[in-house]
Amino acid sequence: MRRIHVFYWLPAVLVISFSQFLFAQDDFLPTDYLRKDFYAGRRAALRASMPDSSVAVIFAYPTRNFSNDVDYLYHPNPDMYYFSGYKEPHSLLLVFKEPRTDSAGKTYTELLFVQKRNAQAEQWTGKRLGAEGAREKLGIDRVYNGEAFKNYPVDFSGFKKIIVDKLPADVPNGYDKADLFDLLEQFRQNSGYVTNNPGRFDNRLYYELTGKLRRIKTPDEMILLRKAVEISCQAHTEVMKAIHPGMSELEIQGLQEYVHKKQGAEGVGYGSIVGSGENGCVLHYMENTKTRIGNSLLLMDVGAEYHGYTADVTRTVPADGKFSPEEKAIYELVYQAQEAAFKTLRDGSKFADASKAARETIADGLLKLGIIKEKKEVSKYYPHGLGHHIGLDVHDRGGMEILLKDMVITIEPGIYIPSDSNCDKKWWGIAVRIEDDLLITENGYEILSRFAPRKAEDIEKMISQKSALDDFKLTPPEPGRKKAF
Repeated sequence: MRRIHVFYWLPAVLVISFSQFLFAQDDFLPTDYLRKDFYAGRRAALRASMPDSSVAVIFAYPTRNFSNDVDYLYHPNPDMYYFSGYKEPHSLLLVFKEPRTDSAGKTYTELLFVQKRNAQAEQWTGKRLGAEGAREKLGIDRVYNGEAFKNYPVDFSGFKKIIVDKLPADVPNGYDKADLFDLLEQFRQNSGYVTNNPGRFDNRLYYELTGKLRRIKTPDEMILLRKAVEISCQAHTEVMKAIHPGMSELEIQGLQEYVHKKQGAEGVGYGSIVGSGENGCVLHYMENTKTRIGNSLLLMDVGAEYHGYTADVTRTVPADGKFSPEEKAIYELVYQAQEAAFKTLRDGSKFADASKAARETIADGLLKLGIIKEKKEVSKYYPHGLGHHIGLDVHDRGGMEILLKDMVITIEPGIYIPSDSNCDKKWWGIAVRIEDDLLITENGYEILSRFAPRKAEDIEKMISQKSALDDFKLTPPEPGRKKAF
């Protein structure tokens, strides 16, 4: 597929007809998106936390090229989405601490600049909201096409603080004279932007304020996050029922992601990790190219993204249906470490206590199994931290020092023993991670990902069940085939 960037040849009647067709296609869309009052509430919360005489500046993420004239599927800046609901590129949101007054004497506290409507462009890349659509659907009164930013009377010199993330780099300069490249250039000129200026331009404060908001999930967010986690659990469970040694890693990835899309998730929250045997020892293994998983353990770290919110769930299962004695010993140790961490969790607890409980459990267990000789060697086989926030990013923004009610975090201890490790060969190639998503409550926690089996015996029972996918078989492709499939 090749895009054509010059549209003057399209007959006017075709453009009008297509535009009418385009905007009649609103039937059968999901009805559980966040409402515009959610975004208004997030802007109000941001404004309340900002210092006097300040403005928050949020740019869209740039588009990125995938293959010559074809871009990657666009993923919006989570902050732009969180504070406005706008999901298109080439946009800018300004949130002012104090109300501002225009030439007509009317006050406003926020401005949104968006890409303008263009029927020819929309035929190629999809429907745009435009300024009018954004005002109606997002509930922001002052929305303008991006070209208006150049001459809009925002005097940045009057602010003590300009709260802005590090500006995106390597932004292409497209044909539109009001795309992200131009918005960034105009902002630099109008504000006198200086990278990492510790005074007026405050990247640190940007993360502090947005992180404090995003780390606490609202009830509206929890509806979407719960759905992302439950879809992920269903995918893991279905793969457990379908798994057999003759499958490939890519096939298993495909089954996971098929279930996601079957249940309405738009995509994955991160690259799917499906590693069998020693591939599971690679923490962010994403090639998934092994053509036969065999009788080894299979580590699956796969999470669905639903309306912007992502789960992060990992299960480790025996491809042949039964854990070997060595596999089960390591699995049970990771499970015990996770349980030890769980016991520390509650509103006001220290995440360091959870991390310490998990690490000490693993160290004691590895020592007892003879895999390490001293506890300080535990990092050889447990090289990562215990968890992180999830939400609009898989590693969502916000500090982890003290856990607070309505945070959603992962707890994910693991043990990875590559070949040539300094231990008995019977342990080589065993990799186990168990990762669950938890909501912190006043007196404890809720395991959101409880729908996917965690205990070794429950996993074995699940593998023994019949899958809805068992009868799904295709004829392998053959070069030079003369007959149709």
